[in-house]
Amino acid sequence: MPQIPSITKLFTSTGATEVLNELLRTQSAKLEHIVSNGEASPADFWYDQTQDEWVALIQGTATLEFESGSLALQAGDSLVIPAHLRHRVAHVSQDAVWIAVHYTAI
Repeated sequence: MPQIPSITKLFTSTGATEVLNELLRTQSAKLEHIVSNGEASPADFWYDQTQDEWVALIQGTATLEFESGSLALQAGDSLVIPAHLRHRVAHVSQDAVWIAVHYTAI
């Protein structure tokens, strides 16, 4: 019988850096579990991804920055970031846990 783990405790980390765990990968999609440990993007770094991304903040708080402005996120918030929309994590709480799906739109 399958086990039912808590998504907030699926992977734990006591380190000071972000921990990314790939849960699933297919030819067109990747599912990740991310424990941020308070680590935001470097000041001069922007993600510019080739795939669309659906991201959900499961626990904690975060601020995503886009060239057009910022979005404050709380636990339970989710959004789709289209491919090549430059973005960065401007701030993230120490306890932040994310689920992200990178996928190719059809």
